[in-house]
Amino acid sequence: MRDDIHIHKEGRAGRITLTRPKALNAMSYEMCTAIEAALDAWRDDPEVALVLIDAEGDKAFCAGGDIQQLYDTGRAGDFAYGRRFWADEYRLNAKIARYPKPYVALMQGFVMGGGVGISCHGSHRVVCDSTQVAMPECGIGLVPDVGGSLLLARAPGRSGEYLGVTGTRMGPDDAIYCGFADSYIPKLKWDEMRAALIESGDPGVIDGYAETPPEGDLRAQQAEIDAHFGGEGLHDILNSLRASDGDFASGALKAIGRGSPLSMACAVEMIHRLRGSGADIGRALGLEYRFTYRAMETGDFLEGIRAAIIDRDRNPQWKHGLDALPGYAVSQMLMPLGPDALILEEEAET
Repeated sequence: MRDDIHIHKEGRAGRITLTRPKALNAMSYEMCTAIEAALDAWRDDPEVALVLIDAEGDKAFCAGGDIQQLYDTGRAGDFAYGRRFWADEYRLNAKIARYPKPYVALMQGFVMGGGVGISCHGSHRVVCDSTQVAMPECGIGLVPDVGGSLLLARAPGRSGEYLGVTGTRMGPDDAIYCGFADSYIPKLKWDEMRAALIESGDPGVIDGYAETPPEGDLRAQQAEIDAHFGGEGLHDILNSLRASDGDFASGALKAIGRGSPLSMACAVEMIHRLRGSGADIGRALGLEYRFTYRAMETGDFLEGIRAAIIDRDRNPQWKHGLDALPGYAVSQMLMPLGPDALILEEEAET
């Protein structure tokens, strides 16, 4: 048993428990590869009827990836490490989305970034009263990735653009409404439900514990979200918000002011490309990889991490101003990678 993750079989379940509560269960490269190895081993194991992933602690299921190593290698000019990390992480995300057995995720507290990738692509996603789901990557010079761009593209109306650009947190009802979760079950019932899942191997037991969550904010805000975030690009969104003197627009502008203009513009473009196109997880991850492949060398990622995590001055010096983003910048980050493109195992075999 490792210190950061516990993987074992129990009853009819293959169990994965993140065990870094003091680090908000941030996922390391080693944890990522351990989860993938377990899924590969259990795929054809008749003793495993379902996979159950959960985490220790009350504050977070998983608040994101452990990015210290990414920063250190990137600062040293080693971009290969990050590219390999993202490729391997995305391969895991695709396996979860395509897994042939039920994949049950219990998502308490913070579920962000990499935490979304190992939970929200599962077949059965359970939230509770403390759940806060978000894709805040634009604030550190990335884009919503780990397949999050696909979830955002499938969210109601223009919610995807709003959530992706602002990094707004979703409570349990909002997460279900936007397609990041399926069932709300109060945390006090989780131990009993978990035991039933392990004993039976039947994800149908979740329905017997599910309740209606307290109403969130996004349903009531949908009309405003659609009105302001329906433009062709980030500039259109900004113009719409700036023309309004309402509280919603003011809050959205404040959030946008903290993000990387390049990342936010690319996030909007990615969501537009994926929406309504019949896109699957493979296409979304491939598009995300175009950005993350370039994120250290030509994007804002290293500066975003410096400002948020390393120096903590919260004063990133982005490459472009919010109103001075060149027209070619988005295309430059999202153009095909040619021989360096992400290839998932299923695609390589066809």
